[in-house]
Amino acid sequence: MAVKIVRQLNKIAILGAPSSAAAFLPGSEKAPAALRAAGLVERLQSIGYEVNDLGDCAPRLFADDEEHKRSRNVPEIIAALTDLKPRAELAIKSGALLLVLGGDCTQIIAMLAGARRYYKQLGLLWVDRDADLNTPASTPSGRLDGMGLAGILGRGAPELVRFWGEPPLVREPDTLIFGLVRVDPPEQEFLMRSPMRHGYAADIQLKGAEKSAQDALTHLHADAREYMVHLDVDVIAQEDFAATNVPDSGGLSLADVRIALTEFAKQKHLLALDVAQYNPDRDADGSAARKLVDLLADVLSARHAALASPAPAAAPAAEDATSTPA
Repeated sequence: MAVKIVRQLNKIAILGAPSSAAAFLPGSEKAPAALRAAGLVERLQSIGYEVNDLGDCAPRLFADDEEHKRSRNVPEIIAALTDLKPRAELAIKSGALLLVLGGDCTQIIAMLAGARRYYKQLGLLWVDRDADLNTPASTPSGRLDGMGLAGILGRGAPELVRFWGEPPLVREPDTLIFGLVRVDPPEQEFLMRSPMRHGYAADIQLKGAEKSAQDALTHLHADAREYMVHLDVDVIAQEDFAATNVPDSGGLSLADVRIALTEFAKQKHLLALDVAQYNPDRDADGSAARKLVDLLADVLSARHAALASPAPAAAPAAEDATSTPA
């Protein structure tokens, strides 16, 4: 039986996905705790949101896994997704905006799978410096973080593809990569023949982040269809944010990312946002965590201003209450 979900635009559900199992280095499993410690929940409450912090999934840790060099640490990754999926499903059913704090880039697979219980077709904005379109045959590292989007599209690591029983989780035409810089040759070959859109960081800077974001939303029909946003913080140039596993110079500035995310967040059909690849081990003084909390608060404040229900009208004054209508 179909379930009608009433969107609660004043509510946010937070889930922690403390995993580095698919990542290139340990440390990102500490991200949910670090972002909470930097005051994320309190900041969102101060904006006016009703925040339901649903806690964390079980930690899943980085491992070299030299026995499976083409798909490292797969059992832990699938365990993490299996843990996150029903929690994400319940959060989405509640009608709140789901905010997942991670973690590695594969977590969005569980979020999409949870949402597909209720929504037949979803859009996906993949905000990332990397395409993450490798497969076990093409991967230079064997890390599943570099294959996450491929799994969503129904190709790549079989374990990721099979996580949703009727792949793909999201169709190629309903997916858009935003902020692309690093592309491996097999990924480039795939992009050349795929109907999936992709925007390079240099082109976004040339056109402007706001216009580029608006064009991306138009392409995904975000005014009429539910979608999710995946944010890998390495999309931000290391000059502005270096507390990630594979930082790099160039690409999008923190200001560009703030502008684009603000556009993405102001649409009522946004179901969920996940944050991946922040690594507290590379943030000794906590300044990067505070910067990321500021970013999320700014973006979600703009969403609240654009979409939150207006306050109830004030009761009529005493002298008006007794007047006779014309």
